[in-house]
Amino acid sequence: MMDSGYQLHVTGARGEGVFATRSFHIGETVMVGVIDRELDRNHSHASQVGAQRFVLHGGLVTKVNHSCDPNCGIRLNAGGAHDYVARKLIVAGQEITFDYAMRNYRVDHFAAHCLCGSPHCRDRITGWKDLPAHRKADYHGFVAPYLTDIDNQRAPAIRPSATATWPSPR
Repeated sequence: MMDSGYQLHVTGARGEGVFATRSFHIGETVMVGVIDRELDRNHSHASQVGAQRFVLHGGLVTKVNHSCDPNCGIRLNAGGAHDYVARKLIVAGQEITFDYAMRNYRVDHFAAHCLCGSPHCRDRITGWKDLPAHRKADYHGFVAPYLTDIDNQRAPAIRPSATATWPSPR
């Protein structure tokens, strides 16, 4: 039987987590997502796969923990599910993590403090809409595309008005 490259372990204070059983290089698919069922709303295990579409993934994908400095990102696969892709080198024995903001525009169901322990920890688990611009830039290429689409739709068009007055050069 082929090694999937990961397995479930108890992580202590954070509960269960998924850990690498081999190394993964940057850009390599770590886990392939499969949609288990459609959901009628967002919740703590819901994955947003479109502007107003939420699903529950099957398998161990749902056991991958959040980190504010994750080693994986999101890529949509042909089935519309999330694959986890290495955004950093992952070595055997290391926990596989992703930022929940990489999949959901809003995250309102984690009131307690974040437990990721990263030096970059935001202190709470947030959605894409609440990430600072520099963090969104760090995640470029590793987030679900509908998140950036939502940002682009919400961004006001920056055009000078016909009556705008500009300061005179000094």
